[in-house]
Amino acid sequence: MSIEKQLIERSNSSCELCSHNNNLSVYTVPPHDQQTIETSVYVCQTCLDQIEKKEQLNASHWRPLSESMWSAFPAVQVLAWRMLNRMRQEAWAADNLDMLYLDDETLSWAKKTGDHEQDGTVEFHQDVNNTRLYDWDTVVLIKTLDVKGSTLSAKLGTVVKNIRLVADNVAQIEGKIDGQTIVILTKYLRKG
Repeated sequence: MSIEKQLIERSNSSCELCSHNNNLSVYTVPPHDQQTIETSVYVCQTCLDQIEKKEQLNASHWRPLSESMWSAFPAVQVLAWRMLNRMRQEAWAADNLDMLYLDDETLSWAKKTGDHEQDGTVEFHQDVNNTRLYDWDTVVLIKTLDVKGSTLSAKLGTVVKNIRLVADNVAQIEGKIDGQTIVILTKYLRKG
């Protein structure tokens, strides 16, 4: 039987974290990369996006952790512990963390990524109007910019198509102007 079928049976066809039953998939809990029934959970897309920090945490979505944290399966326990830690500023999450007990091996697994040391805030690339930017978006410059190390001057109103987000800096994107790839600060552009 495939791992997904085993997880569907184990979870009764619902998310093992929030109990929703649509748009479900197998998620292997880091730092493991080999998908096994012991290292994987069955989760909905909303949980997955927030776990992987592709979307901001929505604390009300995670209220069912109060029940799912008691799962008999270590992979579910690890994710519940990590997510409760990311929301520890919420009173209900802090209370659940105080009650949750993980054996030494499971706690060690939960701490391995260091995710519990961060808060739930996720930063995204945003333009001057706080509109979220994505790879391949089109943006417009809101200020004339002189490009360092070049004679190129990017004029106010210049359209930059097919941008790429700089992975380790949410204040920067890459784009081509006059055939030259340059780094542009997000505070000087708006989504087109």
